[in-house]
Formats: sequence, C-alpha cells, structure tokens
Amino acid sequence: MLHIEDLGGRWELREKADDIAIPAIVPGCVHVDLMNDGRLPDPFLDDNEKAVAWVGRTDWQYRREVRWTGPAHERVDLVFDGLDTIAAIELGGVELGTTRNMHRSYRYDATGLLGDGPQPLNVRFTSAYTEAEKVRDLLGARDNAYPEPFNFIRKMACSFGWDWGPTLVTAGIWRPVRLEGWSTARLAAVRPLATFEGTGRLDLTIDVERTRARDLRARVLLSGREIAVLSLAGLERTAHACVDVDDVTPWNPRGYGEPALYDLTVELLDGDTVLDRRQQRTGFRSVTIDQTGGGFVFHVNGAPVLVKGVNWIPDDIFPSRMTRQRYARRLREAAAAGVNLIRVWGGGIYESRDFYEVCDELGLMVWQDFLFACADYPEEEPMFSEVVAEARENVARLAPHPSLITWSGNNENLWLHRAMGWGSAGVSWGEKFYLETFPAIVAELDPSRPYQAGSPWSGSWEHEPNDAGHGTFHSWEVWNREDYLNYRDSTPRFVAEFGWQAPPAWTTLRDAVSDSPILPDSPGVLHHQKAEDGNGKLARGLAPHFGSPSSTEAWHYLTQLNQVRAVRTGVEHWRSHWPHTGGAILWQLNDLWPVTSWAAIDGAGRYKPLWFALREMNADRALTIQPRDGGLMVAVLNDDAAPWSGTVRIETLDGTELATESVSVPPRSVALVPAPEAEMLVARLDDARAVHFNTDFSYEDPGLTVGVETVPGGLDVRVHAAGLARDVLMQPDRIHPQATVDQGFVTMLPGESTIFHVRAPNALDPALVNAPWVLTDLSTVMNLS
Repeated sequence: MLHIEDLGGRWELREKADDIAIPAIVPGCVHVDLMNDGRLPDPFLDDNEKAVAWVGRTDWQYRREVRWTGPAHERVDLVFDGLDTIAAIELGGVELGTTRNMHRSYRYDATGLLGDGPQPLNVRFTSAYTEAEKVRDLLGARDNAYPEPFNFIRKMACSFGWDWGPTLVTAGIWRPVRLEGWSTARLAAVRPLATFEGTGRLDLTIDVERTRARDLRARVLLSGREIAVLSLAGLERTAHACVDVDDVTPWNPRGYGEPALYDLTVELLDGDTVLDRRQQRTGFRSVTIDQTGGGFVFHVNGAPVLVKGVNWIPDDIFPSRMTRQRYARRLREAAAAGVNLIRVWGGGIYESRDFYEVCDELGLMVWQDFLFACADYPEEEPMFSEVVAEARENVARLAPHPSLITWSGNNENLWLHRAMGWGSAGVSWGEKFYLETFPAIVAELDPSRPYQAGSPWSGSWEHEPNDAGHGTFHSWEVWNREDYLNYRDSTPRFVAEFGWQAPPAWTTLRDAVSDSPILPDSPGVLHHQKAEDGNGKLARGLAPHFGSPSSTEAWHYLTQLNQVRAVRTGVEHWRSHWPHTGGAILWQLNDLWPVTSWAAIDGAGRYKPLWFALREMNADRALTIQPRDGGLMVAVLNDDAAPWSGTVRIETLDGTELATESVSVPPRSVALVPAPEAEMLVARLDDARAVHFNTDFSYEDPGLTVGVETVPGGLDVRVHAAGLARDVLMQPDRIHPQATVDQGFVTMLPGESTIFHVRAPNALDPALVNAPWVLTDLSTVMNLS
C-alpha cells in the first residue's frame, strides 16, 4: 500500500546560504515567516506595505533534513502540491528539478537519494520579479491594467497588487509537501465525471504510474457498493469505463433540492493486495447554458436557475494561511446571504480541495475562471507549455466536484484588449488560449461542463465582448462614471460583475490606520483605498443623494448606505427582468486585507451592512417597486419551487389602502402589478414588503426610543419609531471589537419596532449603546451641522 510521510511543519529560512536561519513553517510563505520571527512589520498597518516591498524582490532558501522511515518500497517520490513560484529543488546535493508555476504540483523520483540517514532538502526561490521581468524582456512587453509584470509569470496575479489589494509578492512552499513510497503501481489520476439524465452516469478515467508490468485491477465503489472493476493488463497505464448508476439522487444547487453527494472509492489491486486507494465525494448532475437569442441562463438538471452570485477573490493575500475551517466559514456566510453561485475570479488561484468540497456540501455552484486577468498574455514559450500543463492538471483535479458548473477562459482580457486598443499586429496576447487551447482541454478532460471563452463575452467577435444584449456583461460604467440609478437603463442578459464601494467596518478601519485625526483623505485611509480615484468616485456617488458628509463618521455611515442602495438598485431591477436577465454576480464577497472596496465582508471578516442587504435581496420570495414604462410596478419575485398566491396590497405610509390585486405567481417566475403614483408607497404580500420613495426625503426626527436588555451572550436592543425612521444602523464593533449583530440598515414605518440582537464573547455594557455612532439613523446623520 502506498505510504505517505508528511514533510510539513518546521523548516529553516535564509536569504543567503551562509545567513543565520530563522524558523519557518511549511506550508507557508516568506512574509509570514518573517512576521512570525519579528523581522517584518505588519504589512496591513498604515503604509507598511511599502516598507516590506523588498521581500518580493529578494531570493530565499528553505531547508530541512528528511529521511525515509516507512516500509521498503520500489519508489519513493518527493511531492510538492504547490511551490510559489520560481524554485530549484535539491535533495542530498542533487538537483531534482526547477519550477516556474505556482498553480501546478510537482513530483520527483527520490528513490536513490535518501540513503540511510537524514539528507538535506533545499528549495531555493528566485524572486518572482526577476523571472517575470526576464520573460518580459525575452518576449516583449504586453499591455495590462496595472503597472506590474504579473502577466509574464504563472503566479497569483493579485499578489502584485490590484484595485482592492496590496502589492505583497510572495515566495514559499505554499501547499503540502510529502514523501510517497510505492511499489508496482500507483494511481496517478482518477477523473470521475458524474452526470444525471434521469439516471446517474459515471464516466471514469484512471491513470496509473508503474515500476513494472503486472496485470492489475481497479475496483470502483460508490458509497460502499461495487459498481465497476477495470482491468489494466501488463504495462497498460489508462483504464476507462462508463457506468450507469441507478437509484441515485441528483446533486442540486441551493434552493433547488438536496446537494446529494456519494463517496467514491477507487482501489488499485494486484491480486488481492491493495496498492493504492483514492477516496473523494462526488455528485450526479447535468449542466447547460441556454444562450438562445443572446441569452445566458444556467440549467441544472434541466431546470433554469436564477443566479444570485458573488465574486470570490483569495480570502488572504497569503493563501497558505487558509484552512478548511476558514473556507467553510466564509462560504457558509455566502450561503446565509442567499447566494447560490461563487465565481472564482481569474486573478487569484485555483482554490484547494477544501474550498470545492465545502461548495459541494452547501449546494453552492462554482464558476471557475482560468487564471488570466486584465492583461494581454504572451502565448510563446516558456509560457505556453506551462499554461497547458497548468490547465490540464487543474481541469482534471476539479472535475469530480459537482458544484463546479462552468469553466471560463479569463477575466476581462477579451474585452479590454479590444476596448482599450491593446496590442499590435502580429503580437500574441492570449486569444489562442481562450478560443482554442482551453476549450480543447475542457472538451477532452471535462466535457460534462460548459466552457465560456471569458467574462465578459458576447459569444463571438460578431459583437463587442461586453455587449449587454449578448452573453455575459460587466457593468462598470455605473460606479466608474455613472450614478447607480443608471442600472435601470439597461437589461443585460447576464451580469457577471457589478458593484459599489464602501469602507470596511469602523474597527477594521481603525485597526489598520493610525491617522490622527482620521479623515476620508488622510494618508492611511488613502493608502487603504487602491481603486483609481476611488474616494473621488465615492464622493461623486454620494453627492446627488446625500451631499457632502459632515464628518468622517458620517462619511463612513453614508458610504456604507450608498453601497447598499446601489447594489439593491441593480439586483432588484435585474431580478424583475428574469429570465431575460439570467442572474447577477456581485463584485465582491470578500476582502484579503483591510481596505475600502466593493466587498460585503471586510478584510477582518466583519460584515458590512451590504451582507445583510444581500440576504434580503436574494430571498426566494421578495417584492420590489420598480419604475417601468413611465409608471410604477410592484414586481413579485418568486424564486421558489411552489406558486406564490395572495393579494398584493399597495398603501401609503400611514396604511391607507391605494390598490389591491390578487396574484398567483408560478414557480421561478416574476409577476408585475401596476402601482399608483404617490410620494411614498408600501407594497405587501404575506410577510414580504417593499417601500418606495418617489421624491426627495424630508429628514424629520423619527422619534426613536431605545431599550436595552442584557441577555445571555450580549444585548437585545429594542428600537421603536414614532415616525418614519429610515436606515437605522447598529454598529456592534463600536461596542466591542468581537461583537456582532443580526441586522444591517433597517427602515421602520411609523409605529414599528425592531430588535437588534448584539452578541459578543464578553459581557457588554448596556450604556455603550448610547455612545456616539453605535446606533444611528439617516435623519440624525443628515441633520448634523
């Protein structure tokens, strides 16, 4: 049986061979090791990012001694699941190989090199800048959206900085490393493609590596039941079978049924001896994209699915720090916000197995970009063979996961190349990858999923890549140049990116910025704003709705409110046009450091008010009042498996009934009910409610009364409104840095009440609820002098 010895844990790190070593942890990276040893300041604080830039331009060495303590085997391999990025590996004084791709794994035959005692294992890393600049000089410059050479090296692009992230160019053994001992043969790859068309079907390919000729068998079990036995005679290295599997429940996305999973086990046998075993979970489902007439609607198991998505960036600028527990927490937070799809953005990484397994379990669909973003990429060597090897490995690695529903060739490269006039005649820029190489690899290794050439993409060069009327669309005129009300000016077929910025939670901002006084344009705050003219866009976005804030605290409150209103405007407008608009994917769910950004969850893991708003706007059943054809319509949004029947009641704020209409909205449908013109409207159906303000709002005192009760685990804060109270917000981190709350902005009609449930690991002082800015509302903020 294959035997594994983990080489993770304590290593030594040096800049030069004769330097004094500092302790290092593998998996890990140089920045984290230096910080742990007290040799590097926290790059998240103030502008320390600049002070640590030297780390990314320095060569580094990792070292430890290794020995084989397992049973005798014909082969012992040294296996790296990930090296970041330009590395030379030496064992016992013998160089085993070199690497130039963060997104691949590496295996080396170490059989004759381990000897009887410990042997030195050295991994020497060359600066990613050195390599990228060398390749740029060799192949010629290419255009990109940021002033760093990320498009000349196969490495996490956003480590070179982005419009929401710092420039922290890493190096290190970032994924597990181990010794594997085996004899006769091992399972080199197991690629199950599980589909469902009324019954389950498993298309299984097995690749083996051998030391000698033997007649072998591969036994296939599904949740303990043997469903197939494959033969590999003599020196055969590949076996393939298609197996119909009765009595399986299909995997379904959130809101459409159970995400049913099955344990798949493949055993490689020599007679009755088990040589190797692979175990993983998979699920059976079918996926297509209906692109009739330029549309873009996902169908899973034959059912059209309204996408309520979020874009995912690496959750840590140092991805080696990610754990299964952290992935699970963040993905559960997405699911709790009503999200059903995660788009893994092309400037990050192919995430770990943990990420995709959690998505499988939660019923979260995954849209996976190939890792190309916002740039022209050369197609020549040494890039081409690396790109092909990387794509083949990761397509095969991720294929077992039913949550993965589509591959996409890149992020914005097709669009920006044409729209920005990048490149020149005869110079490669990546088009071959997206239109030839990747679709061929997906067709060969994973035909169970649709492939898209990129995002955005209109389907062909007959239309502009970012044509709202065809395929996927990135909506960035709004935010960059236009007010968010302009979302209503078009009905794209599918919105793959859109968003609006806001600062992080107050404590997150204060923990990262020591400016005194802290101002929207003070140096530390601006350093933690990476978007071009980001604060200018925030100010121009506030101006038509709220004017100029009177203080930093007001700026913080109002920009977070504006983010919520902007995103809600887009989502509710597009949902009201389902299925013409097949869905929307918010930019973005998460942050990887403390920053003003488009995220719903900030870099410290605190919820912005946007997270709570997502939960509301992604509800299976919701109402929204929309301007339509010169009037107003109540859109009854039913993304549920059952019809929604009842009476829509349209009232004034004081409850005066203006109109009623009985509706029976079919499953997964939208119904429109005409609404009368009025200054302010309330629409109700069952427990759903929508409020519409048709004119400028008068910020009168809402007459709030507040009662605080100490309860186990925290405080219950009851708020009652005598008048109309718009956008009441509790900021729990202003009470205690670990405090949480269960609501974001809340609008209360006259006579209504709500309870904010504030929870913390420590006892909370009820008097702190009355501290400035802990609990406030829009009228109070707007009436500040």
